[in-house]
Amino acid sequence: MKRRYVVLDVFTSRPLEGNPLAVVLDADDLDTAGMQRIAREFNLSETVFVRRAAHPSHSAEIRIFTPGRELPFAGHPTVGTAALLAEERFGDVAKAIDAVVVLEEQVGVVRAAVRLDPNRATYAEFDAPRLPHPLAVELPSKGEIAGALGLDAADVGFENHMPCAFEAGVPFAFLPLAGLDAVRRARLDVATWKKLCGDTALPVYVYCRETVNHASTFHARMFDVGFGIGEDPATGSAAAAFAGVVQRFDLPTKGSHHMRIEQGFEMGRPSLIDLTLEVDGRELVAVRIGGAAVRVAEGTLDVSASLTP
Repeated sequence: MKRRYVVLDVFTSRPLEGNPLAVVLDADDLDTAGMQRIAREFNLSETVFVRRAAHPSHSAEIRIFTPGRELPFAGHPTVGTAALLAEERFGDVAKAIDAVVVLEEQVGVVRAAVRLDPNRATYAEFDAPRLPHPLAVELPSKGEIAGALGLDAADVGFENHMPCAFEAGVPFAFLPLAGLDAVRRARLDVATWKKLCGDTALPVYVYCRETVNHASTFHARMFDVGFGIGEDPATGSAAAAFAGVVQRFDLPTKGSHHMRIEQGFEMGRPSLIDLTLEVDGRELVAVRIGGAAVRVAEGTLDVSASLTP
């Protein structure tokens, strides 16, 4: 059976930058093991499988896989799939239009607003299905964190930002670093990190306030511990959880706060992730993640319904 797929670069308006994503269409009859094997074949940070939605008013159900495991939610697959499904529905547009795509993910229903424009890359922004919340995880000391990253203890932390753990569907350890130089030098020793953290070893998100682009707010990198991807060029699920870090340490005032996270620069895959926090009083009430997506390839997979060995 031939199944159509599309490869997009997400969180960028330029091909061969951002975070690549494979989207397999018409995946209703694929089993979980088969989807995992196809994701391993693509060997991208994530592969999405589009299936018929359970609710007739929703656009699709999607399953998200890294080469090593299934995820309940991820940001760049949500942005890329929403952009693709809007393009598939409306085709080439003569003028800019807005669309809404509703995706059923394991984390819950995710609504995305999509902007189709003949003169720009398609842009999608979604409401995070969960607000970030802190995790009761004891992280290693600053010296131990520095050792696991190949840095000095003085490189860890800036201003009042301290290491912490948050999740908004997927958990991460958020490790602030002093500046761009420290972020660029960081190299996670996964074995050391797992030894320090044990069963609570989380993917590592390092960040600093110093940026490459003047319009950016934070510079970040994400090192995988169990996804099978090594380093990720752009991590929307981490950006959603990072909203909790910003809320904790920067104490944004009531209102809407827009910021841009740059990631993937050290990999030669520059990515720009838009993060919006909605704050009421001192409470974080909504988080939105947005970015552009561009198609770079499409074709067909010739595989049967069940790929279980």
